[in-house]
Amino acid sequence: MNLIWFILSLFIYSGLPSSFSKNVSSRPAIVNIGALFTFNSTIGRVAKIAIEEAVKDVNSNSSILHGTKLVVTMHDSNCSGFLGMVEALQFMETDIVAIIGPQSSVVAHIISHITNELRVPLLSFGATDPTLSSLQFPFFVRTTQSDLYQMTAVAEVVNHYGWKDVIAIFIDDDYGRSGVSALDDKLAERRCKISYKAGISPVYGVNRGDIMDLLIKVALMESRIIVLHVNPDAGFMVLSVAQYLGMMGNGYVWIATDWLSSVLDSAAPLPSDTMDSMQGVLVLRQHTADSDRKKAFLSRWRKLTGGSLGLHSYGLYAYDSVWLVAHAIDAFFNKGGVISFSNDSRLQSMGSDNLHLDAMSIFDDGALLLQNILQSNLVGLTGPIKFNTDGSLILPAYDIINVVGSGFRRVGYWSNYSGLSVVPPEMLYARPPNRSIANQQLYSVIWPGETSLKPRGWVFPNNGKQLRIGVPNRVSFREFVSEVRGTDIFQGFCIDVFIAAVNLLPYAVPYRFISFGDGHENPSYTKLVNLITTGDFDAAVGDITIVTNRTKIVDFTQPFASTGLVVVAPFKKRNTGAWAFLRPFGRNMWLVTACFFLFIGIVVWILEHRINDDFRGPPRKQLITILWFSLSTLFFAHRENTVSTLGRGVLIIWLFVVLIINSSYTASLTSILTVQQLSSPIKGLESLKKSNEPIGFQVGSFAEHYLEELGIDKSRLVALGSPEAFASALLHGPKKGGVAAIVDERPYVELFLSSQCKFRVVGQEYTKSGWGFAFPRDSPLAIDMSTAILQLSENGDLQRIHDKWLMRSTCSLETTEIESDQLQLKSFWGLFLICGIACFFALLIYFLQMIQQLCRTAPSDSISAGSSNSVSRRVRRLLSLMDEKEDPSNSVSKRRKVEIRSVPANDKGTELGGSLRRQTEMTAGTNINSSRD
Repeated sequence: MNLIWFILSLFIYSGLPSSFSKNVSSRPAIVNIGALFTFNSTIGRVAKIAIEEAVKDVNSNSSILHGTKLVVTMHDSNCSGFLGMVEALQFMETDIVAIIGPQSSVVAHIISHITNELRVPLLSFGATDPTLSSLQFPFFVRTTQSDLYQMTAVAEVVNHYGWKDVIAIFIDDDYGRSGVSALDDKLAERRCKISYKAGISPVYGVNRGDIMDLLIKVALMESRIIVLHVNPDAGFMVLSVAQYLGMMGNGYVWIATDWLSSVLDSAAPLPSDTMDSMQGVLVLRQHTADSDRKKAFLSRWRKLTGGSLGLHSYGLYAYDSVWLVAHAIDAFFNKGGVISFSNDSRLQSMGSDNLHLDAMSIFDDGALLLQNILQSNLVGLTGPIKFNTDGSLILPAYDIINVVGSGFRRVGYWSNYSGLSVVPPEMLYARPPNRSIANQQLYSVIWPGETSLKPRGWVFPNNGKQLRIGVPNRVSFREFVSEVRGTDIFQGFCIDVFIAAVNLLPYAVPYRFISFGDGHENPSYTKLVNLITTGDFDAAVGDITIVTNRTKIVDFTQPFASTGLVVVAPFKKRNTGAWAFLRPFGRNMWLVTACFFLFIGIVVWILEHRINDDFRGPPRKQLITILWFSLSTLFFAHRENTVSTLGRGVLIIWLFVVLIINSSYTASLTSILTVQQLSSPIKGLESLKKSNEPIGFQVGSFAEHYLEELGIDKSRLVALGSPEAFASALLHGPKKGGVAAIVDERPYVELFLSSQCKFRVVGQEYTKSGWGFAFPRDSPLAIDMSTAILQLSENGDLQRIHDKWLMRSTCSLETTEIESDQLQLKSFWGLFLICGIACFFALLIYFLQMIQQLCRTAPSDSISAGSSNSVSRRVRRLLSLMDEKEDPSNSVSKRRKVEIRSVPANDKGTELGGSLRRQTEMTAGTNINSSRD
């Protein structure tokens, strides 16, 4: 074989062909094509009949080749690359314009080199290797679907059920390796992976002992999702041994590629023992659309075979390949193509008479025929036949079938257009593509073990290895996690939570704790998490905070404890003192409130001055009235009545504001005088940032990194390693080498404050996070542990573990956090805003009325004033008008005239006399008031 391959390489790559031509024909009576495949195979037995029937149909249809007869010559490659090469070379000695086949990807790789050099299109209905690309082999045309799409379908099924790891068993040749490589890529796109690849040798047949050894290794693996990408002989052997080893039971998932569907479609019914070995297997099958033409051909097929041989999708693609060549040849002739062949001068120069290399010739217009093939657009038994720019058939789709009982049932479809669905792809092509998660659907599946419950997809590997779990060897706060001195035993709150969660898992988890840290100071938790990514640890258990940087490299379980950063500072008791009545309000609140009291008095005075005698008089009296009125509203004791509508509106809103302020002041002052008050110079993290005082943090905590990100200089940060160091640093304070406050996580702080009553939490909690157990990315154990932690929380065990380790309070003082007890302006600005707006609109309406009245009196003023009509006069006139006492006689007389018109005639005299008397009295009263002014 090496000698022949060497000779073949010499004449393929040694020079350019000569221009000598032979066998020239324009539209001959006969056109020869070849067919190369394995006759005695699952695909070959069906393809042979399908190709023969297609040639008959083409020749019986005069509208295709218009009198030219299509003749096909078939050669058996016997699934051998060597024999396939020899058969292809024999084809080249004849006037073959195209070759249909081969079915094997291995053979297709070899003979594609020959067809490329001799320019003969090679149409394969069975070679699915994705690496057979049109770039390397331009004369290779795949008339079936590439395994690239089949592996995409497998990856989407795996992702649909939430599995992460799969095991790939494959035939170790071009077909198997390339398919698994494509599967690996498609799984990686979905954050899944192939955890183990097991190859089967294709050379010397399948050995049951080798298969058993292989499956024993697979059974020791963690994953229970097995993808089987082999040929039928190896596939049935694998399934038989798997059944023998108990690997076709509960928990396992087997996904077979279309090699199995080809057997099920063509050789059914299979023996019962064979069907028993594949119960629950998911199988992919190339989807071909249902049509009347396909149904008619199936009926014809049953008559041809007598029901002894079924028709699978590869047979349909073989049939369509013949029609594709026929249409391309007809278009070739219509475009002026001529079937002519030229001898290759390179082969003649080799002078090897025994090999008859000079008999092989180049198809001169092979490129034109190839172009017509790729530009074809017709409908076959499989559906539309059209090629993409990369030479692949359009609209790839697969059926997903489930082997159940003595047959199988379809549970859904996959298409490159819309992913997984229970609707045939033909119906989806008329709609916009929809790949949303909610749209990805499959019918229920009967899995191995005759269960409809979705398998978990993995188990803890039964290979004798224990999980290496890193545990921080803490020096301080050992209630959370600690190593018993002199032993390799760990204890604490976190350890008890982990053990309780593991006990809830439906499977055993062998593990051992490994100490991390030198025992002299708390270790770095970030380094502990990083060791998971390097493989030093399989997991990490402890008080590990879930922060962003860590979630990028590992997976965390559901938090088993909530946490966040808080500030701890020393405090002192605050005495009430003589000026305690000023403490309910802050400085700004007192200032704004006082300003509004004065402002409201001025506004009401402006609105009432012209019409209300209570707001008139000498300037000193009016000033005293403004101050007295505004302050008396605080106690609702104002004696001045408001007459104007605008004044009353402003006063009502202001009294509501006063009511709220008065009630809030009373409540706050009561709290100050009756409840023990604590004070601290530190109000929270913001006040720490503004100061230059040192800040303490716990060794190993992420608080250091958090404070640095807030812009606090590293020189201000002081590492503290124990609760005793916490207390000492806080008591000494910044002036004696201590710290102003400590920033740490709430669980540590609560445990610290349970025995240290001189300190309190100030301000609010600044981060919201939790503690979790860390596992490698995409670890299924993290998901199951999260479920177990939720169960612990729901049944109360988590709280009981917490109380066991952390409920040790000895302080008798109040443990409430220190917060500011003053009422600030921000709590009342809405009320002041409403009141201010009301005053603004009241004054605006009032001044508009004054300006309108000023305009009515302007003509008489202009006559008396002459030419001195200046702006200053108008301003003085406006101020004078605002200060004048409004004369109500005009409005009264007008109102009385209306009343006189409305009374009866016999009462007019009496009414008129009474009106005149009242008008006289009103005028006299007005004169008296004017004299007072």
